[in-house]
Amino acid sequence: MSKKTAPKRPKSPSSAKGAARASRESVPASSFLPTTRAEADERGWDQLDFVYVSGDAYVDHPSFGSAIITRVLESHGYKVGFIAQPDWNDPASIAVLGEPRLGFLVSAGNMDSMVNHYTVNKKRRHDDAYTPGGEGGRRPNHAAVVYSNLIRRTFKKTPIILGGIEASLRRLAHYDYWSDSLKRSILMDSGADLISYGMGERSIVEIADALAAGLAVEDLTFIDGTVFRTRSLEHVVDYQMLPSWEEVSASKRAFATSFAAQYRESDPVTGSRLVEAYPHGVYVVQNPPAAPLTQNEMDAVYRLPYARTWHPSYDAAGGVPALAEVKFSLTSCRGCFGECAFCALTFHQGRIVTGRSHESLLEEARAMTAEPDFKGYIHDVGGPTANFRGPACAKQRTRGACVDRRCLGAKPCPALKADHRDYTGLLRKLRRLPGVKKVFVRSGIRFDYVMADPDPERTFLRELAAHHVSGQLRVAPEHVSDRVLAAMGKPPRAVYDAFCEAFDEANRAAGKDQFVVPYLMSSHPGSTLAEAVELAEYVRDMGFNPEQVQDFYPTPSTISTCMYYTGLDPRTMEPIYVPKSAREKAMQRALIQYRNPANYDLVREALVKAGRQDLIGWDEKCLIRPIRPKKRDEDASVPRKGKGGAPAKAAKRNAPAKAAKGGRSEAGKGGAPGKSGRAESGARGPKAGKGAGKAGAFKPAKGRPAPKAQRAGKPPKANGRKGGIRKGR
Repeated sequence: MSKKTAPKRPKSPSSAKGAARASRESVPASSFLPTTRAEADERGWDQLDFVYVSGDAYVDHPSFGSAIITRVLESHGYKVGFIAQPDWNDPASIAVLGEPRLGFLVSAGNMDSMVNHYTVNKKRRHDDAYTPGGEGGRRPNHAAVVYSNLIRRTFKKTPIILGGIEASLRRLAHYDYWSDSLKRSILMDSGADLISYGMGERSIVEIADALAAGLAVEDLTFIDGTVFRTRSLEHVVDYQMLPSWEEVSASKRAFATSFAAQYRESDPVTGSRLVEAYPHGVYVVQNPPAAPLTQNEMDAVYRLPYARTWHPSYDAAGGVPALAEVKFSLTSCRGCFGECAFCALTFHQGRIVTGRSHESLLEEARAMTAEPDFKGYIHDVGGPTANFRGPACAKQRTRGACVDRRCLGAKPCPALKADHRDYTGLLRKLRRLPGVKKVFVRSGIRFDYVMADPDPERTFLRELAAHHVSGQLRVAPEHVSDRVLAAMGKPPRAVYDAFCEAFDEANRAAGKDQFVVPYLMSSHPGSTLAEAVELAEYVRDMGFNPEQVQDFYPTPSTISTCMYYTGLDPRTMEPIYVPKSAREKAMQRALIQYRNPANYDLVREALVKAGRQDLIGWDEKCLIRPIRPKKRDEDASVPRKGKGGAPAKAAKRNAPAKAAKGGRSEAGKGGAPGKSGRAESGARGPKAGKGAGKAGAFKPAKGRPAPKAQRAGKPPKANGRKGGIRKGR
């Protein structure tokens, strides 16, 4: 069912409304799974086997996890219907297709519904890229729980299987940022029978086959990649007992211990069964993760007969904006051995990377070029990390990923096989296809993996610069303090600096004037005001005001979120500093965008608190001037010398070009992998980089008065019935 956490949402581009209308007439409703009783009757189906309920609109494209899971079941002979965004206050909305023979499949959608609804400051978002027309408020808070409860009230005994990113990352006790509290396993609150966690294709077919064979849902305790609830451990073998709900509720150290154990057991080869005890003799049991698909199996999944667009019932609303981000992109791999601490990919897709074959990707690309609205641009070829195409080392295939060491991080593992030849060859084949003008890489590259490649010619980097970037390359150093980078699981700053130099050299060789644009993160655990000032000084030396800045967002089941809640690093159990107050987080973010006059008071306060008054003055190295500006400069991103900042001298490695807003969506269970955080690189598209190199092309962030802008919102209530989500019309 559907899954990329992380906190970056797809844009609702203005072009989305017309993006697929050119091809709409050739994709009738009969090309989709039934969404009404009449459509099921047309197929001669008296009763469906499964009904899939989703918090997203119905888009039958392999970047949407719901499309993959339903098509996989269809390919195994099951009759599947689709209910998209039901009215959670109306039981009739969940019964439009009748009671399914085998069960309901429930997903909140391609994103956690709380990330979809709220900013990091807990302020309500007004749009939803996964809803027709981008309209907000069409799903409840904690959608998987609300939908499941609605089904259970309506169909008392029908099996309910949860999946998708929301259920997958809330499968055991977890910290919920929006209520600032621990929550129980989602099984306990939803009334569902099973969770299919991870990417889901293997486990959902095993579940379907077992139910079709006549097994009761309560007897499905043996399927890898699932979580079930039980009152007896008599038949549960080879398990590890985690700290109980009472223990983790009473002790943050116990929660960190539990999380560390879950992280260690997240490998499909070495992972063990986990048990979490709840009051009144209830146990939640997590079976080991399902094995990742083989290359042939992945190819088969992406060969299924997707309509590759939204359901025609959404035409009048202008379609579903999220499709524009992925319609002309290729998912080339799954899994990620990068292990960024703020990313949930280890918990969802795992560390073992599997890549699709060149033939499969070329076949999909050829079909793409035949679509009426294809303009010659393949927007992305990638996944969680574009330049990962296979396991980090040969032993991962048979012995799993190491429990006690990382593939990347401060220093690459000696066993790491950094090799870009396969990916480079794939990109060459794609750009030679008839009808293809340009192939972009947007889903992110790990620059430390590039630097670990022993190729003396740096072939991949040269071809990336020459053919797959347009003006600017976005990468994600996230920070420049080695202390913070270590907490993030990122490489030291020196590696990023070396990459920038190598990219400059590759551009000179290609005769191009292109730049690196960094993604930066404020307020991550480990970052004090001292580290935030260090980052501000780096921004000063870059010479422009970055717009690609994100406050750390504590989403479920990440190492960083565990740090945020407990104040402990679960990898070492050592204390770690956590910026938690709204004021300090506002100061850390303001320091990165210190050139914005609206941030003056926050920046000054931060510098005084950090003991860095030397950065308040008239010298070119100072961040702000001693006197508060009376009015906003027309172009605050390029301060004049002697007026409170460094002169506008942009380092060539960092482009003074306007960074495109928007980011990667979260990946679905079986959906576009790895969109659980920001992309680490990639051009926007055919016009990306327009204006690169022009002084002042970065515009200052639009600022409201600082105190109001930085005020944290009230925690949202638990569901949409009374929780501030207006029922959709």
